[in-house]
Amino acid sequence: MIFRQFFDKTSSTYTYLLGSRKGGEALLIDPVIENVDFYLKRLQELDLKLLKAVDTHCHADHVTGLGQLRDLTRCITVMGEKTSVDMVSMRVEDGDKIEIEDITLEVLYTPGHTDDSYCFLGSDRIFTGDTLLIRGTGRTDFQNGNPIEAYRSLFGKILTLDDDITVYPGHDYKGETRSTIGEERAFNPRLQVANANEYADMMNALDLPNPKLMDIAVPANQQIGFSANEPDLQSRTLTAKKAHRLFQDNSALFVDLREQSERKKNGIIPNSLHAPYDEMESFIKPGGLLNAISHESPKSLILYCAFGERSALALQMMLDAGFDNAHHMKDGIKAWNNAGLEVDRITND
Repeated sequence: MIFRQFFDKTSSTYTYLLGSRKGGEALLIDPVIENVDFYLKRLQELDLKLLKAVDTHCHADHVTGLGQLRDLTRCITVMGEKTSVDMVSMRVEDGDKIEIEDITLEVLYTPGHTDDSYCFLGSDRIFTGDTLLIRGTGRTDFQNGNPIEAYRSLFGKILTLDDDITVYPGHDYKGETRSTIGEERAFNPRLQVANANEYADMMNALDLPNPKLMDIAVPANQQIGFSANEPDLQSRTLTAKKAHRLFQDNSALFVDLREQSERKKNGIIPNSLHAPYDEMESFIKPGGLLNAISHESPKSLILYCAFGERSALALQMMLDAGFDNAHHMKDGIKAWNNAGLEVDRITND
């Protein structure tokens, strides 16, 4: 595995790059917008394709690079389902897996610092965001933070892990780069408490100034949605109800861009074709499945995903490639399910 830890001096933020292998897939955790060009340069140097960009929570001390990375690379943006951020490609919940080639991270919902804080656990390391820091823990006094919830996240989840799991935090202010679960359990002063109330009293007694960029960063980070305002995209964007009419008429082929785990969780539109977003280039090139179907079938192609971001990006790729019968469904399977429309359930792989 290729692994890099990057540091942003202004916000003391750590960003993590995980790559499956040279020439393979990669993901970034907690990217900072000012460093996007740097990340892209490193990805190019390491011969990696950015597949996913992930945030541990909605940050208050820097503006995320998720939106810009998505726009420049068409990567999949990922956050926890509890986030108030307007648009991300995938929303994960406790127990889900974030996967790229040969790399799997388990999602742990760890509220307390904020109500949308998540940690990501690999086989030998954990990315703790602001939940657990080196010899510290994340503050709990804004963005619906809660010290009791933080205690439960720390002692009920993170500190139950093996001692030798490496801790990679979202920030450090003293030059530390990593720790272990065992070290933090033994030496972290904020973890030397008897119960949740004692932890809450300690956290509530902190008198910390707000992050310098909080008034800028939080609103910016809550509104990173893909804007499909280009006339061609707007004219080819369908509501779930309009898409359903085409479904009833059997005049369209629905193309599901989600990963298999998402399909199992939220169901699929009956008879839809599975064409994962990360393989879209191979599907639309000459000789690819969607390319062949487009030329052989009179039906329209309707792309859909979880929330409409991947389908809009894929539609733009298809328009750029010369497809003239493609559309995408606004707000994805979420809108379809909210409208109470037909779905099939997947019971196995």
